[in-house]
Amino acid sequence: MTDLDAVLGRAWHDDASWELLTRLTELEERMGGHPGERRAAGFVAEAFEESGLEDVELREFEMWRWHRDYAELAVTEPVERTFETLALPYSPAGEVAAPLVDVGYGTPDEIERRDVRGRIAVASTTTPPEKGRFVHRMEKFGHAAAAGAEAFVFANHVPGQLPPTGALRFNAEAAMPGVGVSKEVGAWLAEYAERDGRARLSVSATTERATSQNVHGTLGPDTEETIVLLGHYDAHDIAEGALDNGCGIATVAGAARLLREMESELDRRVRVVGVGCEEVGLVGAEALVDSLELEDVAAVVNVDGAGRFRNLQTYTHGSERLEALAEETCGEWGQPVSFSRDPHPYSDHWPFLREGVPALQLHSQPPAGAERGRGWGHTHADTRDKVDPRNLREHAMLAALLVRELARSEVPRIDEAELRERLRESGAEAGMRAAEVWPENWD
Repeated sequence: MTDLDAVLGRAWHDDASWELLTRLTELEERMGGHPGERRAAGFVAEAFEESGLEDVELREFEMWRWHRDYAELAVTEPVERTFETLALPYSPAGEVAAPLVDVGYGTPDEIERRDVRGRIAVASTTTPPEKGRFVHRMEKFGHAAAAGAEAFVFANHVPGQLPPTGALRFNAEAAMPGVGVSKEVGAWLAEYAERDGRARLSVSATTERATSQNVHGTLGPDTEETIVLLGHYDAHDIAEGALDNGCGIATVAGAARLLREMESELDRRVRVVGVGCEEVGLVGAEALVDSLELEDVAAVVNVDGAGRFRNLQTYTHGSERLEALAEETCGEWGQPVSFSRDPHPYSDHWPFLREGVPALQLHSQPPAGAERGRGWGHTHADTRDKVDPRNLREHAMLAALLVRELARSEVPRIDEAELRERLRESGAEAGMRAAEVWPENWD
């Protein structure tokens, strides 16, 4: 019988997660398919081996690698001035000279009300406060492209002269050029749009075939049924990627160390995976799903967003059993937890959830009063100084305890028809179609 108090007590003195985060954030970049991402995979593999995982290996998969060259944005009417901007991943190369149109939050209703055909559409990174579901960047881009826009500008809603990044499509070149600008630049563009302004947008970038890799390791009894614990280690090339998702993969590595000490408590095998290429289209997660017998996967725990802030937030994706399990486990150990119940397709749990595997995503609850959205994520400010090592330790402990419970619990599979209906009821279907992530076999 494992002395859990002793195991968790030692975890408060363990800096392994912080050390992995430090090594990852010291790399110049971890963009999917690039050399920095491969070096990061090596660091994750070393952390897995030091945690005592068995059969640690890197498994390659093919993907479309996007390379950033430069982007330029200049207003040409009613004045002439240039602004700092960033090309968004999978933006094609090209130059557009066209009128500006401000589409506000970039919701379908706003885009429909504005005349975007032949124009450069400017949309905010946030969502209207009254709208329950967060509208993803890819949805806004897809709606604008379908309505005939010539180019897309994604304006941060968080102040600080921070242009945001983020992929326009999943693992494929997008339909039109897209760039990110700061909140401050976005305010100017919105004003110039009201003054019948025009702009010129240029992007130089390439998309080519390449490879990336997932990092695998296992622990626990040799059973056919498994629990998959994963987190992505790649990041965007403009920052350290400490919050997104250095914290997440560091939490996974910390949880793996604890689970190794809890092996006698596990009734199922646990596969631990550091996933590549999440930021450019869940490519590593898709490759992982293709490599597994999904009928043997009892559940997946996706650590994307955990470790950032003090309190744990869980996305249960429609599973009442997962919600109850998380509430019971965190309550038993006196730790607060909040819940988001509606399913979404924008992280590495999705390829599993789509196939009926119960999926628990571990995130962090932002502090009270925080702006809605990513905060520092996907900007130059996503750096290690934003991270509190105590959160990494605590979330690693909670992740390990949750996996321990999952490894000895029965969780019903996700019914495809019910999942489709939940996505429709939440309003996600139209956005998923615009983002080209609605499964073809669901039509």
